[in-house]
Amino acid sequence: MNHATIDYQSAFHLAPVGLVLSAQRQIIDCNAHVLQIFGATREQLVGQSFAVLYPSAAEFERTGVRIVASLDAHGHYADDRVMRRLSNGEPFWCHVTGRALDPADPHARGIWSFEDLSARRQISADLTPREREIAALLVEGQTSKLIGRRLGVSPRTVDVYRARLMKKYQAASTPELINRLLSA
Repeated sequence: MNHATIDYQSAFHLAPVGLVLSAQRQIIDCNAHVLQIFGATREQLVGQSFAVLYPSAAEFERTGVRIVASLDAHGHYADDRVMRRLSNGEPFWCHVTGRALDPADPHARGIWSFEDLSARRQISADLTPREREIAALLVEGQTSKLIGRRLGVSPRTVDVYRARLMKKYQAASTPELINRLLSA
């Protein structure tokens, strides 16, 4: 097959996964699947900051700091996080993966994929932004020490948030909490 005949623009726009091209944390282009996931029109996303997709400005800022650290170290970033649909403001779990096109300047230009996890992972408790971050990292199997390092807080602070999550989800142990987070 002649690669010159492949229409990469069409492939991008019709991909079965949500894709976004970014520059300085702004959406430069996105495909139809991203529009479907976020319940948005192209006009609502293209040219906008990724901040419009987050439940709060604080979560947008904290995620940006974590992304830079990971992109600097590995050239890519992936996590599960709570995002927000533009159509109705509804929060939902989303798996996000990204790669910097220039590892020396992680936010300069990037490509990001988005997967809506809401069909298998519902938000069932009213969580604070920090509780959502810690819940996502607990589900990844990270320890309090690793979570603390990643979020820039002490392991004891992580333990306090874990206790709050256990109370909200009525879990007697961390494995039970993780099970409830995954099945929620």
